[in-house]
Amino acid sequence: MKNFISVKDVENIDQLVLEALIEKKFPFANKEIGKNKTLGLIFLNPSLRTRLSTQRAAQNLGMDVMVMNLDKEGWSMETKDGVLMDGSAAEHIKEAAAVIGQYCEIIGVRSFPKLLNREEDYSNEVLNKFIQYAGVPVISLESATLHPLQSLADLITITEIWNSQVPTPGSRPKVVLTWAPHPKILPQAVPNSFSEWMLRSNVDFVITHPEEYELDARFTSLPSGSGQAKIIYNQEEAFKGADFIYAKNWSSYKEYGKIISQDKKWMITNKKMVLTNQAKFMHCLPVRRNVVVADEVLDDPNSIVIQQAKNRIYSAQVVLKKILQTLK
Repeated sequence: MKNFISVKDVENIDQLVLEALIEKKFPFANKEIGKNKTLGLIFLNPSLRTRLSTQRAAQNLGMDVMVMNLDKEGWSMETKDGVLMDGSAAEHIKEAAAVIGQYCEIIGVRSFPKLLNREEDYSNEVLNKFIQYAGVPVISLESATLHPLQSLADLITITEIWNSQVPTPGSRPKVVLTWAPHPKILPQAVPNSFSEWMLRSNVDFVITHPEEYELDARFTSLPSGSGQAKIIYNQEEAFKGADFIYAKNWSSYKEYGKIISQDKKWMITNKKMVLTNQAKFMHCLPVRRNVVVADEVLDDPNSIVIQQAKNRIYSAQVVLKKILQTLK
């Protein structure tokens, strides 16, 4: 593994999940692999789980970690090529990425979309410029379009729980990604990424959302039409028989960055969870209680959001291990 930007960087998903679960069981078994290696974590946006879990993962592997909130602690940075830098930007990303690459063996980069221009956001300019100029492997800590470390942790959690239930051999869990209301405009990165990973996993995958909240078809279908998510606009219908409910808000992709609906009836409640097959409730966090999901669901034993968050350590750890193995 050279970089980790999306599921497409993974040769064998099932094997990666298995290795992550082994890392979870024996978190310090590979502590020598990262000795005298440094991970640089670059944040252009706030983070709690991504920052702490990735830092902990690197420490488990014996790495040193440097963290920089570039939006607050660095120079104002220019990303466009061929510009006259006579404005507020004091440093170009060409030099910034190259310099950080001199200090670190691996770089993690987190950047959010502005949600103003779809083409600009979906070009993932900041992340791609780091890949181009850093000269070392780059891990996405969330981009404008995808959040692969989160999605890997989600799949680790689903696999861990499904296997512990001793299901009928060959059975597949029904996994439902549901839109939920939110007062702010949020990106599509988490749902895009979750859909990518679920489509390549052994699950029955359904997405439910109000009309006009369709995601980019590139993330809800496999290449060459070999598979696609089932889209259902009726939330209660989608919930029937589900084994996992994953709630997440996103703004419109078609009417880019707009909130088309704030329908409070889409909040996750016990009444809706009763329709499922005693489904586990998932959310990437942070979550707005009694807006996205009712307290009664989030505090229920079937809520696995904390286990899901813990597995962020091992999604990062297995990815770092894979990249470190290429550096030896």
